[in-house]
Amino acid sequence: MKCSNFIISIFVGAFLLIISCSDDEDSCTETTWYQDSDGDGLGNPEESLSACEQPEGYVADNTDTDEGEEDTDTDGDTGGTPSTGSTPLSAFDEFNTDSVTISFDGDEITIESNGLPNHTSPYWATTEPLYIDRIVGDHSTPGTIRSGSYILTVSNDPKIAATSSATGLGAIGISVTGVPIYNDQERANEPLDLETTTGFDYAGGHNGPGGYHYHVESSDVEANTTLSHDDGELIGILADGFLLYGRREDTTGNYPSDLDVSGGHVGSTQHSDEEEFYHYHIINEFYVGSNIVLFGADLQGTPNTIL
Repeated sequence: MKCSNFIISIFVGAFLLIISCSDDEDSCTETTWYQDSDGDGLGNPEESLSACEQPEGYVADNTDTDEGEEDTDTDGDTGGTPSTGSTPLSAFDEFNTDSVTISFDGDEITIESNGLPNHTSPYWATTEPLYIDRIVGDHSTPGTIRSGSYILTVSNDPKIAATSSATGLGAIGISVTGVPIYNDQERANEPLDLETTTGFDYAGGHNGPGGYHYHVESSDVEANTTLSHDDGELIGILADGFLLYGRREDTTGNYPSDLDVSGGHVGSTQHSDEEEFYHYHIINEFYVGSNIVLFGADLQGTPNTIL
């Protein structure tokens, strides 16, 4: 008899436990949760599920308007840049057609140049029509402007990379005149010095082992009818596919105040029809004497080889 009572007690206890669990399940109130794939605390209104408890990677908020776009912190302030935008193709109308050929193939842009500028310089051979006597500086480096070959292929929708890239010796970009752009070094690990800058012409260039190239912003002289000086004109395109503009914003005439460590920001230019995209500006700082380096920082995108 005692055994029968014990068995009955077990069955009654199990029945009560089942009822209790059923009551717990019935009392669950499901909530709609929204996917937060970029971890900003805001959910994607188009990606949701219902659950009693908050699933990992989901939030109750559904107001994220840029969910899925990569946020890259280019200046180390943890703020991030939500979108880089596409390169405005009208910018390539600025390039010197006598030296530069632009071709488009799907999502790629190829810039080919012979390196011959369309402005005067004491670095032209004296027999050339664009030769002039020196009007800035006090000496010239050996050699004259000669034809070369520079080929750069970039994406028409370049992205900011997870890590920046230091520039090296040689061409880091191609200017609107067709002349290659160099960084702030004259030799490996040796920054430009005052003596070197006195050999630059008014265009900010001189001759070297790799041919004629620019290091610094052009001078404000009467002979300069082509190149940017303290304005927002297009300078050229760098090896990571981002465009480089002068010190000011052409659309406002002001110096931009939100540049990252490389002189870049997301904004509109005279070429983008008010659409915003990531681009560089010459950083408004004197480097040596009165010379301002065209680009002396790391590239924020993934650099392509200039052949």
